Amino acid sequence: MLFRSQMRWFGSIMSVELCGGVEEARALTKGLRLVRNSVTLGGPDTLISHSATSTHLSVPADVKAATGISDSLLRVSVGLESARDVIADFAQALK
Repeated sequence: MLFRSQMRWFGSIMSVELCGGVEEARALTKGLRLVRNSVTLGGPDTLISHSATSTHLSVPADVKAATGISDSLLRVSVGLESARDVIADFAQALK
């Protein structure tokens, strides 16, 4: 893999879908302490984005549905923090 030869440390991007809708997604993003809410997913920090109310806010509902952007979809860019710290932040925010 090319990135392994170019970088010593690197993150990854993942998508998660919660069981609830917009309210649950917003509650999770507001409950995070370490992970920051952002519309862009670049940088060394762990970031989270709620696409339906940020990057895809102006996209019609039928187009969102056709492309898999649900009201409960969150995208997470995993940064350089300790995995233990990121996991702990999500655990406390999900309570």
